[in-house]
Amino acid sequence: MRPSEFSSPEARVDFLDRLVDGLIDREGGYVHHEDDAGGATRFGITERVARAHGYAGPMALLPRAEARAIYRRLYWLRPRFDEVALLAPTVAAELFDTGANMGPGVASTFLQRALTALNRQGRDYPDLVPDGRVGPKTLAALKGFLDVRGEEGETVLLRALEALQGERYLRLAEKRPANESFLYGWLANRLGEVK
Repeated sequence: MRPSEFSSPEARVDFLDRLVDGLIDREGGYVHHEDDAGGATRFGITERVARAHGYAGPMALLPRAEARAIYRRLYWLRPRFDEVALLAPTVAAELFDTGANMGPGVASTFLQRALTALNRQGRDYPDLVPDGRVGPKTLAALKGFLDVRGEEGETVLLRALEALQGERYLRLAEKRPANESFLYGWLANRLGEVK
């Protein structure tokens, strides 16, 4: 989807609905894997996140609608990925997916690091402080990058984001051997054309 196709509120809602539904389908239903430090999950939502969002019932019964609301609020609107989508919908989709799996702050930091590394030593736009928060400076840098590099640049930026994500998965498995239970699935289902 190009930003010009993203101009109507209906198109934005439809885009997010497809992202959320695709993510929920990939995550599956209730899981409580002994090696998962996050504990019980349903639709990829951890019990801790569900409780913080106000859900008090059994995790195995978390309604899909509740999971959708959590993803919209905590993993799309709060980290401002909706604003990224106005400039680069495919980048926003990648950030959403990464944020749902690793935390929105991690996804935002990946974007800031990649944009800084791709700014041609500050000639295209200023370096960013990788603080994990999308704000006016990050959005301006993304716009500057896209103005200079165009559609091909968006593809390169996506590759940089996925490279950072893949490297983090490997580090997680190296630091905590129990994460090896998930490494193959992370690499198979989180990198590449999965959105």
